[in-house]
Amino acid sequence: MVSGERKSAYALSSADNALQLVLLLQERQEIRLSEVAAELGVANSTAHRLLATLARRGFVVQERSRAYRRGPALEPRARPAAEFDLVKVAHPYLARLSAEVEETCHLVVLEGNGTRFLDCVEGHQVLRVGSRTGMLLPAHTNSGGKALLAQLTEAELTALYPRGLPQSRNRAVSDLASLRRELAATRRRGYGINRDESARGVSAVGRHIRDSTGKATAAMVVAAATARCTRGLLTKLARHLCDTVTDLETQL
Repeated sequence: MVSGERKSAYALSSADNALQLVLLLQERQEIRLSEVAAELGVANSTAHRLLATLARRGFVVQERSRAYRRGPALEPRARPAAEFDLVKVAHPYLARLSAEVEETCHLVVLEGNGTRFLDCVEGHQVLRVGSRTGMLLPAHTNSGGKALLAQLTEAELTALYPRGLPQSRNRAVSDLASLRRELAATRRRGYGINRDESARGVSAVGRHIRDSTGKATAAMVVAAATARCTRGLLTKLARHLCDTVTDLETQL
């Protein structure tokens, strides 16, 4: 077998193992690393890589007991009609903002302790952030999630994390104490910031959106490649973002 064929076979095997692991998670309340390795017939190191990959995408979360359970991405969900209305109303503003800053813009909502990406307008930069529409990521790892978590009461925040923060690659916010500090900073500046926390090479700013009752129901996000995202650019993006959200809230 030539090198390219070997790589292709390895990729297919990895994909098959990941799909089998998703099925196992749907069948069981929780599963341990050694059980994953035994069920799939792979080494513990391979099982750990698979679990870490699924954790980054919200398919699995690790408990303090070190066992794994289904993550928010595997929980059944019906999309409320209100979200369709919000996407319809917000999309022109999302497109306007993307045209102004030439970066990728997302509309997100809080779903449990995750951030669901509802809509996207991609920027036109050669090096740009791609669409995440439909994805569910841990809220504490991205700017839109932080913006929305910052609007919760202490009781609401605690209820979302009864066992502490789910395991993620985000070292900046690793426990509830550091999350509270981050959310306090988010409230002071008026928007959330993410630098390489949800994905390596991606920086973003996110601002919450209030409906006609004053409730923060969604957030708008501008995401850019970290390679060109200086502190000055982040501030500029945040200024355009906040102005756009203000205009959208006036319509809402």
